[in-house]
Amino acid sequence: MSIDSIQFEGVKMGLRQSKDGYVLSLAVHPDDIPDDLVRDFVGSRYMTVMVRLGDDEQPMQRKRQNNYVQMAGLLCRDRKFQAFVSGEFNGFADDEELTAEWLCNYLSINSRSELPNNQAACQLLLELKRDYEAWKS
Repeated sequence: MSIDSIQFEGVKMGLRQSKDGYVLSLAVHPDDIPDDLVRDFVGSRYMTVMVRLGDDEQPMQRKRQNNYVQMAGLLCRDRKFQAFVSGEFNGFADDEELTAEWLCNYLSINSRSELPNNQAACQLLLELKRDYEAWKS
């Protein structure tokens, strides 16, 4: 089975949130818009791949950043989070090292550096942080 793809250049014009998710607006030059895209009905679904172009018209290399690793590190250093872990989970976590060890066990990972490649652990970390924020207030 062969897959037909359409390619065009677009310029990001806006991003807003709706009840269905994010709505991305692109401006496409009239000479660049594919006929298939114009003919497809509103509501058609697409698999989208986007590459940002630099001033030299070449794809830009983005530095990947994982905020989950940073978030986990900040939480482990947070004295209030340590108290939260000790009180809510009966985890002995009165310093950063013990808290990091507890967190890794809780997330079923060996090291916080595994977070960029473990969506389940990231989701669990987000839920834990939400619970912690609720506990604080």
